[in-house]
Amino acid sequence: MALTHSTGYASETQGCWFLEFHSSSDAERASFLAFVARVDSSLLHHYHSLLGHLQALYDPINPDRDTLPELALSDTERLAKERQVLAELEPVLDQANFNSLSEDALAYALIVHHPQDDVQVSVNLDQYEYIRFWALGQRVGVLPIKSTLGPRKGLFSTARTPSWPEPRSRGLHPQCLALDPTLLTVLPTPRHYFKRVLVAARPRNAHLVLKCFKDIPLEALEQLLPGVRIRTSIFYKTLLNVMLVVSGLVLFVNVGMVVLSDLKIGTSFLLLCFAAFMSFRAWKVFRQRRNIHSLELAHMLYYRSTSNNSELLGALVLRAQEEHAKELILAHSFLRRQPARPPHGLADPETLAGLQEHVQSWLRLHSGLEVSFCADRACRHLLNLEGGHRADPAMAPGSH
Repeated sequence: MALTHSTGYASETQGCWFLEFHSSSDAERASFLAFVARVDSSLLHHYHSLLGHLQALYDPINPDRDTLPELALSDTERLAKERQVLAELEPVLDQANFNSLSEDALAYALIVHHPQDDVQVSVNLDQYEYIRFWALGQRVGVLPIKSTLGPRKGLFSTARTPSWPEPRSRGLHPQCLALDPTLLTVLPTPRHYFKRVLVAARPRNAHLVLKCFKDIPLEALEQLLPGVRIRTSIFYKTLLNVMLVVSGLVLFVNVGMVVLSDLKIGTSFLLLCFAAFMSFRAWKVFRQRRNIHSLELAHMLYYRSTSNNSELLGALVLRAQEEHAKELILAHSFLRRQPARPPHGLADPETLAGLQEHVQSWLRLHSGLEVSFCADRACRHLLNLEGGHRADPAMAPGSH
C-alpha cells in the first residue's frame, strides 16, 4: 500500500477502520480486535528476525561501528558485502512501498535545475561504483522547508525564500494571510518532490553511504550524493562578472585617471595593477559565493536527513512491518463485505480488481491522496495468515 502520508502502526490506525467497518455489533468489534492482535503477533517475530539478519550482514561494513572489526576486509570483499546487503534490502523496500527510481529520472535530475534552487552541484558519475535511489510519496505542491538561516541581502547574495507552512487543502495557511494578505504574490511555486528519498551510493575506494531524506525535489536528487562539488550557475557567473566589470570601470575612470595625471604612473603598469586587483576581487567574490552555497547544502542535508546506515535498516524494517499489517487489515475488512468470497485460496482476478478499486477509492476519500494498493500481495499475505503459517518466504520481504 503505497501511502503518501506519514503513517503509523496498525494499533494506531485501526480506529478509523474500526468505526468504518466493524461498529455494528459487539461480536464484530471483538472479532476485528482479535484479528488485529493476531496480525501484530504473527508479524512481530518474522520482522524481528529479519532485522537481526540484516544487521548481522551490515555490521562488518558499518562505517559507524564503535568496536574493532573482527576481520579486515579488502575493497573487493567490502564491495561484495555491500551488494549483498542491498540485494537483501530490496524486498524490504518493496514491502515498505519504496519505488526504485529509473536511470531516466537520475539523468533528468543531473541535467535539469529548478530556478528556485540557488545551490547547484556537479557530479562525476565515473567516481562511483554504483548509485541507487528509492522514493516514496510523490507530491506536487509548495515544498516544506525548515530553515534557521536568516535572510541574506546584498549585492552578491540572494535573499532566502521564507519558510511557509504547508498549505491547508487548496487554500493558503490562515496565519500567513492574517499577517500579510500580499503573500499571495510571493509564495513559492508548486514543485514535484518526494516525501522520502533513500540513497545508496558508493564512491570508488570508499564505503557504502546509506541515507534517507525527507521532502526532496526531483531536480535536487544529485545534491544527496556524497562527494559532489559546488558549482556556480552560468546565470550567477554572468551576473557577477558584469557587476565586477561595471564597478571596475567606474573605479578605473574615477581613480585611475587621477593617478595617471597626478602621480605620472605609466599606463601599462596601471592597467596591470588594475587587472590584478579585479582578478583578486573576482576570486574573492566567487569564493564567498561558493562558501555560502556549501553552507546552504550542509544546512539542507542536516535538516532533511531522517536516518542513515544501521539506524536506517531498523526504520525500513519497521515501516515494512507497518505496511504489511495495514494491507492485511484492509484486505480482511473489505473482503468481509463479499460473502461470495471463497474461504481459502487466492482470490480470482475479478475479485482482486474490485478489492483494489474499492480500497484505493476509500483511501482517496479519507486522505485526499492517490494511493496505490497492491491487492494481489495483500491477498497472498492474508492467505498465509488465515492458513496459520508464518509469512511465506517466497513472498515475504527479506526472506533468508
